Amino acid sequence: MQALKNHIRTIFSRWLQEEHALAGTEAAMIFPVLLILFLGLFDVGNGILANQKTIRASQIVADLVARKNVVTSSDVNEAVKAGELAFEPMPKDTYGVDIISIRFDDDTGDPEIVWRDTRNMTPIPDVFDRVESLSLPGEGVVVVAVSYSFEPVFAGFVVNTFDMLEVGFSRGRSSPVVNHQ
Repeated sequence: MQALKNHIRTIFSRWLQEEHALAGTEAAMIFPVLLILFLGLFDVGNGILANQKTIRASQIVADLVARKNVVTSSDVNEAVKAGELAFEPMPKDTYGVDIISIRFDDDTGDPEIVWRDTRNMTPIPDVFDRVESLSLPGEGVVVVAVSYSFEPVFAGFVVNTFDMLEVGFSRGRSSPVVNHQ
């Protein structure tokens, strides 16, 4: 029995001294860390991409709405759909949009909402604060807020979602204020 124990110790000590065993041990220790870093980087990259798509969607919708003097419900639907298409190939079920046309009073420059269309999100409450620096008496602005909830693929056990909100602004191209039929 003692001979068997000595033989096992000898084999084990030789194994520890060999470089192949050391390389295997190091790889076994480093691989999980590298895998976690790689998967985390994948999620971070997709999160940045989702944020860029959220910014792009707000700009697309604002630009499309600001092209006409008067928009119809069909025009608004097409603009919202174009913003949604900006998220391809990501899931679009958490995409929300809040479109607001604002007119600034001719005398005081105070903002007033001409019309508003909100879909799949809570309307942004501080819209007047956001357009304060844009107020010119007699002018107007289209404000488009886009919300999106990004759910990481691999880091879901650490964080559930990243809620993104981007706001785009555009002045009417044909008239100071964009009206709705």
